[in-house]
Amino acid sequence: MDPRSRGGKRRACCKYLSPAGTCLGPKYKRGAAGPVATLLRLSSGPSAPCAPRGGVGACAWLLTPFLCCRICVSWHCIVGQITRFHDPDSKGRQKSWCPGRCGWFRGNFQKQVFMYRLCFAILYSRPKSASNEHYFSIDNELEYENFYADFGPLNLAMVYRYCCKINKKLKSITMLRKKIIHFTGSDERKQANAAFLVGCYMVIYLGRTPEEAYRILIFGDTSYIPFRDAAYGSCNYYITLLDCFHAVKKAMQYGFLDFNTFNLDEYEHYEKAENGDFNWIIPDRFIAFCGPHARSRLESGYHQHSPETYIPYFKNHNVTTIIRLNKKMYDAKRFTDAGFDHHDLFFADGSTPTDTIVKEFLDICENAEGAIAVHCKAGLGRTGTLIACYIMKHYRMTAAETIAWVRICRPGSVIGPQQQFLVMKQASLWLEGDYFRQKLRGQENGQHRTSLSRLLSGVDDISINGVENRDKQEAEPYSDDDEMNGVTQGDRLRVLKSRRQSKAKAVPLTVILQSSVQSCKTSEPDASGSAGITHRTTRSASRKSSFKSPSVSRTKAVLR
Repeated sequence: MDPRSRGGKRRACCKYLSPAGTCLGPKYKRGAAGPVATLLRLSSGPSAPCAPRGGVGACAWLLTPFLCCRICVSWHCIVGQITRFHDPDSKGRQKSWCPGRCGWFRGNFQKQVFMYRLCFAILYSRPKSASNEHYFSIDNELEYENFYADFGPLNLAMVYRYCCKINKKLKSITMLRKKIIHFTGSDERKQANAAFLVGCYMVIYLGRTPEEAYRILIFGDTSYIPFRDAAYGSCNYYITLLDCFHAVKKAMQYGFLDFNTFNLDEYEHYEKAENGDFNWIIPDRFIAFCGPHARSRLESGYHQHSPETYIPYFKNHNVTTIIRLNKKMYDAKRFTDAGFDHHDLFFADGSTPTDTIVKEFLDICENAEGAIAVHCKAGLGRTGTLIACYIMKHYRMTAAETIAWVRICRPGSVIGPQQQFLVMKQASLWLEGDYFRQKLRGQENGQHRTSLSRLLSGVDDISINGVENRDKQEAEPYSDDDEMNGVTQGDRLRVLKSRRQSKAKAVPLTVILQSSVQSCKTSEPDASGSAGITHRTTRSASRKSSFKSPSVSRTKAVLR
């Protein structure tokens, strides 16, 4: 029986029936494309009508009862059991509610059905699945590897795995009659990460805007704790779920994120400390990696890699430029002899860069022929900060969005005062980016005017944020001597990451740090060079590598 009919008789305005069977009338006959309303069923407590069995908490149902066809401009009601609908990718494609069988409606039909079936719940006891409900949780499956008190957001590989899981469940033949309910427990940190994952799925696959995804997750009086940095001690800057959703949306918009080409095996292999500890922040443009040492070795469970470890991968992925932000722990000739450009832009561990360093970094990156690999000690704080400056200038992302994206790609990036530094730089970097793009457009059109040149030269002469970094020495927690002879923030973060990922026998943190300090003293005695000075040499031949590529093949799975 047609679900739009009652008692075997078709009503005159049947295609305007709500899921409850109420006639909506001709006023809904035409209108802007898209759903006329999003039905969000909210409940709490065991007696609520939509409370999961055995559960106590709140539940949000991602339901969209109406769909407007963009071609025939007619509203189509989604009514009846989910089994009445046919997957557009199956043989039932020809069965469409649209009288005109238009392609837009068929193409968006599955998306609407998925939103009808996918649910998110916060529960305080584990529910039991029923004949029409399937519950699952990822709280103990996709876990954030923290440095100190940081707890998220989860990295890009976990977002990919979650999306694979959801798509597999939604398309499973055995679950066609079931609602898919992702539930999380009482731990506030896991609640935030679970909400982050389901929100990313809504943005990436269901076409939700960041605001819509966030609004759906804030059901009832539900709230989520914000994410903090990986620094030791207190935190005075946070990023929210909404910042993360905006970051994911803009990453898709600018081509940073495409799960059709994302290589899960490569990401999970190379992000491990024993395999190089590096991540792409912008595909084919920026790599953030852990600082190389004079030679490769395993020192008390702490992985150290020589420059030759990275050379084959860098060559195969069109990396042409290396930028070092920490004191010398290897000879730059080992990269330049292999054909790379190498630059030194030192500033103290845990501190913020000067305006001169930021300007020099941006100039190097804007003139690089290929991709750029950037490192400090751990490849987190200083590295993430300068890459974030480039993203803010050239993609006009906010400081919070940029920090969120860099951390999704490489957890633990941008630490302590570096967060406020990026907030302070946002307006000026946006302005510089506007001038830069205007200059490029003028050159492409052959209409580059003298007035614009004078304006751009004036911008080059001023401080990047319009003011100098005052009292910089007071703000820097470490000195140059500390960088060479002591244990800095980068040492601690790098050791923590190496310890948690290594399969070797656990060694006390103090022993590893002492070994690290000794290796720093003996590896490269030359620590010359001041902040803001760039050393550049030419290219030559390559060296033999000790780097091992992943044994697994490239992931071919396409999420559709």
